[in-house]
Amino acid sequence: MAGEMKPSDDTRAEEHREAKKAHDAGRGPTADEAKAAEKNAVDDKTRKGYDEMLERGAHQEGEGKPGV
Repeated sequence: MAGEMKPSDDTRAEEHREAKKAHDAGRGPTADEAKAAEKNAVDDKTRKGYDEMLERGAHQEGEGKPGV
């Protein structure tokens, strides 16, 4: 980094205001969007790789993970 910057009072005030706002996932899919998503096909190789990653992640240990 070229140097450290101290956040301005305006920046800190905005961060504080944002932190108090409600956070949500947004709207769900419309009926048309859900219908279009159902038409998508996933390649078997892709599905297998995704399943393997999910399995690894489920048993991962390390910082922030149970068992450490």
